[in-house]
Order: sequence, then C-alpha cells, then structure tokens
Amino acid sequence: MNTVETLNWAIMVSRWGRNAKDVIMAYSNGDLKRSHIKLLIYEAEPCGAADAAKLVGIETLRILRKDYKNREAYQRRIHDELKYYNIDYVLLLSFKYVIKHELLNAFPNRIINIHPSLFPSFLGTHTAIQEALEYGVRVSGLTTHIIDEEVDRGTILCQEVVKIKENDTFESIYPKFGKKGKKIVLNTIALIEKKHFEINNQK
Repeated sequence: MNTVETLNWAIMVSRWGRNAKDVIMAYSNGDLKRSHIKLLIYEAEPCGAADAAKLVGIETLRILRKDYKNREAYQRRIHDELKYYNIDYVLLLSFKYVIKHELLNAFPNRIINIHPSLFPSFLGTHTAIQEALEYGVRVSGLTTHIIDEEVDRGTILCQEVVKIKENDTFESIYPKFGKKGKKIVLNTIALIEKKHFEINNQK
C-alpha cells in the first residue's frame, strides 16, 4: 500500500457522475496535494466522469452489475480490480449499490460515500433532496462518511449546508447541491490525507 508519498484513490459511479467529473477536473488542475486518482469504475453510458477521466489519463473500467449472476460475483470483480491497481481509498459518488462484507473487509474504514442530506436526516433513500423539499425543511446539505455494514451510517467526515428557500424546487436547488458537492469531496480527501499521514508518521 502506498503510504509514503501519495494515496491512490478509486472513484466509483453508477450514473453520469457530475460530482466525480468535477473532482477529476480539480485533480487534473493540481487541487489534490497528496492524492492520486488512479481508477474510475463506472456503469452508465454516457458517463461524464468517464469522459473526464479518459481526457486526463485516469484508467477507466466499465463494470455492469447485470453481467454478474449475483452481488457477490459483481463485488468480487470490483475487489480484484481495486487490489490490482493498488488502491488505498475508494470514493463512492452516486454509486447505487450497497457495499457488502468482502469489500468492507478488504478496505476497512477506507470506503467513503457522499449522501445528499445532513446526517442523521433523510437516510436510506435515493431521493433525499426531494424528500427534504416535500418535508419543508429550510436547511439541508451533504454529508461524507466512512461506510460500514449499515446503510447510510458510519463515521461522519464532512458536512456542507445547503439553504432551501420557500419557493425552491428540485430544479432550482439541485445545482446548489452540485456546487457544494465538489467542495465537500475535495475537503474530505484533504481530511483523509491529513489523518492518514499523521497516523503513519507516528509509527
């Protein structure tokens, strides 16, 4: 595992990958100090994140869940690829499948997810932004967290607030989440870098 100079990251996306694309472009501009985005695993096409990754020389793999007979076989393939590329940390950005035991055990406390709500509100759902609007809250946001065996639980890393106006709709609020998404992911990576190298420098 690379713990001397930089950390190797893999990003996993299931959809178009707006946040992933923004982070990849920030990486290509030198915004990540001690991290190397080495691999993007994606599913949907077209995929903006995959296009961006190819543009800047990041390895890309399209792995489709439907090509595997069960979840175990699918995640075993992902596990093998992450190990092959010597990945240190995994970042889930709009990844729609629940990560299970084999990957969690292979990367303990090293798989990070982003969720479009302020924990502990609107968990266990793919429609957290819509639900926040329907509930009438005036403050929502995003949370990055280390995943564990429970869906949308685990250690909170960073949070970003998104204020909701009375006349906001999903169409008007979604760009605010997108803008804050880039910020929170970059802050999360910086936090992981700081903690990781502090711990390893003490050994």
